[in-house]
Amino acid sequence: MDVTLLMEYGWVLLILIGLEGILAADNALVIATMVKHLPENQRKKALFYGLAGAFIFRFGSLFIISYLVHIWQVQAIGALYLFGIAAYHLLKKHVLKPKLIKAAEQKKGSGFWMTVVKVELADIAFAVDAILAAVALAITLPAANLPEIGGLNGGHFAVVLAGGIIGLVIMRFAAGYFVILLDRRPGLETTAYLIVAWVGIKLAVYTLAHPELAVLAEGFAKSAEWKAIFWTVLLSIGIGGWFLSKEKPVRAEETTKAV
Repeated sequence: MDVTLLMEYGWVLLILIGLEGILAADNALVIATMVKHLPENQRKKALFYGLAGAFIFRFGSLFIISYLVHIWQVQAIGALYLFGIAAYHLLKKHVLKPKLIKAAEQKKGSGFWMTVVKVELADIAFAVDAILAAVALAITLPAANLPEIGGLNGGHFAVVLAGGIIGLVIMRFAAGYFVILLDRRPGLETTAYLIVAWVGIKLAVYTLAHPELAVLAEGFAKSAEWKAIFWTVLLSIGIGGWFLSKEKPVRAEETTKAV
């Protein structure tokens, strides 16, 4: 790889680290909420199963998607899925949240194994979210001089694989930091899902430029013009989200604990 190619790959990987961090924190928050009604010893077991499931499903999703990624119908479903889960989370957070909180408070906690099943189903959803977002970012990168793995160029596969591993590492070791960051700046969750929706649009553009559809010119999805538009909007969402998300004041008891 030449220096320009390495920089482009490194830039995409850097974006993936940030996105994977927020998604992993969200995943950790969801799982923690699901298991909090269990006794402590069972809670630890359920969290262990949840982490193991996240590992299996994330890599399973990667290998399945790598074989199907060049089929335009799969690309279209992926684009709709990314846009749909972003819309769902944004609606849940800003429109349905009070109702969901009230329903959750009235709902009795499930038993251990039913809780584990729910955690694994959540893992599947988050694994597909993370891998699809990573693939959508990677497939328009210039092809590296590496052998294909599944249907992906070796360089693209390496970026997605690295993003998946980083997501798991964050979920295991650094999710606590991102949970604190989300607690301090709740608006960052909205920013993350706006980025997911924008990545879904990127995958939709790639789909519309597929030779079998040819709604857009075949080279448009990899053109400098589209890349400039995509990265400008993505950075605007990220920077705007950081500055517009109000930082919650640290409570006195938290300051005391920190000291």
